[in-house]
Amino acid sequence: MFKIKALLPAGVAATAATVAWLLAAHVIGHPDPLFAPSATLIVLAESRGRQLRQTTEIVFGVAAGVLVAELVVLGLGSGVLSLFVVLLLTVGPMIAAGASSTLVTNSAISAIYLVVVAAPQGRLVPFRFADALIGGAVAIAASQLLVARKPLAPLVAEARRTYADLADLLDDLNEALTRHDEKAADAVLDRTHQLNVCVERLHAAALAAGETLRLRVRKRRRLRQVRNVEETTHQLDHVVGNVWMLARNAVTLTRLHSETPPDLNRAIGALAGAVRSAGESLATDLTGRDDPDRHAGQADADALEAVRIAGKLLDEAPPLPVTMIVGQIRTTAVDLLRGVGQDDDAVLSRVDEALGWTP
Repeated sequence: MFKIKALLPAGVAATAATVAWLLAAHVIGHPDPLFAPSATLIVLAESRGRQLRQTTEIVFGVAAGVLVAELVVLGLGSGVLSLFVVLLLTVGPMIAAGASSTLVTNSAISAIYLVVVAAPQGRLVPFRFADALIGGAVAIAASQLLVARKPLAPLVAEARRTYADLADLLDDLNEALTRHDEKAADAVLDRTHQLNVCVERLHAAALAAGETLRLRVRKRRRLRQVRNVEETTHQLDHVVGNVWMLARNAVTLTRLHSETPPDLNRAIGALAGAVRSAGESLATDLTGRDDPDRHAGQADADALEAVRIAGKLLDEAPPLPVTMIVGQIRTTAVDLLRGVGQDDDAVLSRVDEALGWTP
């Protein structure tokens, strides 16, 4: 059974494309406004956060293709030679200049359409440029209507989801270590690959929120918070890589059937708590409904506690996989705390001190 939320994007796209066609046909009087609904659908198909750039590329791509095609057709007439010359003059310079595939494709399609289907009748007609402009504007307006009331709500939800998924994975890995369950540890290791997708979704949500705020003058002051999320996703990429290595060594430890030290379980549990607090700090900074510094402080305390507990294991000459896991707990803590805005040098010093390393 389809959910209404799943059908909403399709309904928005269909409505927006129809509106674009009506505007192009009845406002500027274009008898065949093909490019208006086409531009709308192309822009809406692009992920939010890139739609402003996408619209600009479509407009300039269509304009360039139309201009070149009309000039060539007026000079050489329609035919194979005109098609070759138009594509050469349209696509060649754009590829050489490093234009995006979207810009190149739309320019080529516009040019081909004019040469093959709708050759100009002795005069330059700017209808198609206006079509693309109308279609892009309608698409942007339609995409913003969906988040009109709460522009940051999707980003907040994605931030909480990403950090919750990461913390849940650490909890499941801890459980696998407690039970010496190699299959369960392998399953968790497979899930770590999905974390990269979570980080990508969070980054896309930040780009979309930034685009929305830039279109609203009164909300632009909140762009700083969105930029903080974008910067955090770079650190989160490192955290995911660290957790992947941690999971690999956990699998090795279960395969050796070595006893898992209780302190290792405690350290990973504290690290999972630090991840949850870091996520809540990020979310509350966006919502303004709580004190993000309080959650950041809790993340700091939990991360250092995880490193402190793990560091004690090094005094007991543990198996190599345990030593490797301790190293990954340390690097995860460093990258996690950097993600909540801690100073790089201070983080390294405090983490190493918690681990028992001295200068």
